[in-house]
Amino acid sequence: LISLANRHPRVNILQPGAGVGGHCIAVDPWFIVDKTPEEARIIRMAREVNDYKPEWVVEKVKAAMADTLIAERGKSVKDVRVACLGLAFKPDIDDLRESPAVAITKSIIKLGCEVLIVEPHIEKLPKNINGQNVSLVNVEQALETADVVCVLVKHSLFVTALENRSGFKSLVDAVGIVFK
Repeated sequence: LISLANRHPRVNILQPGAGVGGHCIAVDPWFIVDKTPEEARIIRMAREVNDYKPEWVVEKVKAAMADTLIAERGKSVKDVRVACLGLAFKPDIDDLRESPAVAITKSIIKLGCEVLIVEPHIEKLPKNINGQNVSLVNVEQALETADVVCVLVKHSLFVTALENRSGFKSLVDAVGIVFK
C-alpha cells in the first residue's frame, strides 16, 4: 500500500515530517470535511493529527532549550541559538505555501531565542519571518554554532550535512534524517 500510495511523481506522503503543507494536501481535505462531515470523520481525524504536529515539534524544541539552559547555567533564553533547517513545505523546493516549517519557525522566534534559519532554496527571508535575533545562514554555520538544531524539511543538502555528523548539543529531527 505504501508503495502504491507513493507512485505519484511529485509526492512521497508517507514519510515523517514536521506537518503537512502546500496548496493541496494541507487544504483540500477540509473542503470534503466541510461538505460531508459525517462521511469524512477519518479525514477530519487525520487532518487534526497532522495539524497538531507543528505544535509537537515546538514542544520538543522548548524541551531541548530547557535542557540547554540547565546544562549551561549562565545562559538565558536570549543566549540560546536554535537552528531551523528548512522552511519549504516539502524537500528540495522553494515553495513556502502553507508550510508547517514556517509556522514552527515563527513559534520558535516568539520564544525569544536567537534563530538561525537555513533554507538553501531562497535568497532572503520572507517579510513575515522576522525578528531581532533572526538570520538566514548556511547549513555549516548553523550546525557549528547552534545549541539546538531543529530539522524541519528533508532537503538533500541537510541529509548530506547530517548523515556523518555527530556531537550535536541537542537535535530535534522532525523528518527522520538522523533517526531512520
